[in-house]
Amino acid sequence: MSDIKKDHSVGAGTGAIGGAVAGAAIGSAAGPAGSAVGAVVGGVVGAKAGDSIAEAVNPTEYTDHFQRAYTAAPYYIGGSEWRDYEPAYKYGYDTYGQYRGRRFEDIEPDLERNWNTSRANSRLEWNDARQAVRDGWHYIERALPGDADGDAR
Repeated sequence: MSDIKKDHSVGAGTGAIGGAVAGAAIGSAAGPAGSAVGAVVGGVVGAKAGDSIAEAVNPTEYTDHFQRAYTAAPYYIGGSEWRDYEPAYKYGYDTYGQYRGRRFEDIEPDLERNWNTSRANSRLEWNDARQAVRDGWHYIERALPGDADGDAR
């Protein structure tokens, strides 16, 4: 499998997972059947969003960019390692498709609420990880025409 095809598969897969989780949560208001239907529909929509993001932002290049740059970021905490920041950048990439078209600030409470289950081995609490997640979002927005929310703080 070529690297480009593999990166698109990764993008579609992460989009599908994020969409399925969101769809199941939304569908749960209609009971178990609603959760199942919501998960399927969310997974399909999420896969499509993840694939379109992978077309604009290669996940390998995205990760490589931040791995080279994270220690120079203004939010970098001295003594932290890539293993602390990588999950934050990955979280930004993985959730962007789920919330595409919305401002980071508008969905930040959702991201914060789910950070502890998404942070893997990161030692960063949300207040320290949020700027890396936000940085990842803005990186994707700049790559997708018409997606920038104009908030490049």
